[in-house]
Amino acid sequence: MNKEKTLARIRELGLLAVLRGPSPELTLKMVDALVEGGVFGIEITYTTPNAAEVVSSLNGKYGDQILLGMGTLTSPDQPVEAQAAGARFIVSPHCEVELAEAMVDTGLAVMIGAFTPSEFVMAYRLGSDIVKVFPGSLGGPGHLKSLRGPFPHIPAMPTGGVSIDNVDQWFAAGAVAVGAGSALCPSAWAKEGRFDDIAERARTFIGAVNKAREAN
Repeated sequence: MNKEKTLARIRELGLLAVLRGPSPELTLKMVDALVEGGVFGIEITYTTPNAAEVVSSLNGKYGDQILLGMGTLTSPDQPVEAQAAGARFIVSPHCEVELAEAMVDTGLAVMIGAFTPSEFVMAYRLGSDIVKVFPGSLGGPGHLKSLRGPFPHIPAMPTGGVSIDNVDQWFAAGAVAVGAGSALCPSAWAKEGRFDDIAERARTFIGAVNKAREAN
């Protein structure tokens, strides 16, 4: 899957599950539950133990059935590792020139983190295909709407602070997709073995995303 198809798939799905798994084994089970619930956009963060190995395992199991990426990239050596593991997109929480260049050099779909207007524009100019507005919880949908005012040409995806209750507001503010972490797939539920609950939450979340997008 090339970058253009990946970006089109992100827009089509509208939702990426951002997983900071407590262990490799539980992370794999979390993904199984999400897929069962209809969530097919999966971002495994580098804060997950053995994250690259987890992605490699998921890539072997699901292939193109899911859209698989890696997030929380903070080091310039991680983009190549993520690509080798099978990531189709890569995401950083912040905007840093050396890291951004390494991400773009992979040829993968890139999402660079930004919060302020200057960071937002810089991330896009450095090659971010979609700018990750992070942490979304600080400014809320109003912050994204304000950024989209002077920069309507920059695709944006909020992560952090996205929930079933406010996902409609994020899409109304101009998000092309949203990233959801604990509000979608709580690590505590995985530790408690509540995978059926994760699958059900996934179904509810997908329903809220689809309804929000139809309204916008």
